[in-house]
Amino acid sequence: MALRSSWEGFLRLSLISVPVKAYSAAVIGRGKIAFHQLHAKCHRRIRHQKVCPIHGEVPNDEIVSGYEYAKDEYVVIDPKELAKLRPGSDKTINIEVFVQPDALDPIYFTERSYYLAPDGKAGHKPYAILHKVMADEKRFALATMVFAGRDHQVLIRPLDRLLAVTVLSYAAQVKTPSSFDDEIPRATVSSQELKLARTLVDESTADHFDFSTYEDEYTGKVTKLIEAKASGKKLVTARKNEEPHVINLMDALRRSLKAVKRSGPAMAPARNGKFKRGRRVVGKKQRVAHKRAAG
Repeated sequence: MALRSSWEGFLRLSLISVPVKAYSAAVIGRGKIAFHQLHAKCHRRIRHQKVCPIHGEVPNDEIVSGYEYAKDEYVVIDPKELAKLRPGSDKTINIEVFVQPDALDPIYFTERSYYLAPDGKAGHKPYAILHKVMADEKRFALATMVFAGRDHQVLIRPLDRLLAVTVLSYAAQVKTPSSFDDEIPRATVSSQELKLARTLVDESTADHFDFSTYEDEYTGKVTKLIEAKASGKKLVTARKNEEPHVINLMDALRRSLKAVKRSGPAMAPARNGKFKRGRRVVGKKQRVAHKRAAG
């Protein structure tokens, strides 16, 4: 099936304009299973009607947009007034500045990401040049993109042979870590506890990581449930896991370290790209340090 672009325009850096197309990075429906609301008696779809508490059901042509500025007080906004506030051009991604990959925390990333591809032969070479420079120099780009009638700040980064674009949240839309200062009390940690924890983290660290091996287990279980019910079968529900017991921290660290040393990181990668249980290969000095840390 041919790919369908979500946006077409130009990627602009100073006087250089690269014709590009943007394709959504998400699969259709984001891989989620959607449910409909049904009437329990007849299993017909429930319809949602737009109702005014005074006049009853209202047709679409009698519905306007309003902002509640006080209790039950609204200011009505005409769509034409909003249209005048939208940016003039919606065909350009303007690169404003290049940054280091760790300059922007992922907390600002939204779930909206796109792949940029050159649009036509004229865009092949400038696209390739920009991609190679960003990849070689390990640079990301902060840019402005007009999409769906409004401007957005986006982050552009090289990903394999493509340039990927992620729509960002503005700082005012994200809670700051300092907002939770009262939720994080100060705790005194001993040097031995830190040493054990560091050793545990080191032993649990995978040398190679492939996120594509992770799967949405819940969606898989829901799919099996739907298939079983559609064929008239019943699924046996697995027993719920018991709540973990709260034990002494030092004891928990020691037990965890022993478990990891015995079986390796829970998701250590195998050479074939799949994950399996197995410990990392460490040097003699590291093993000695781990034994000392474990007491």
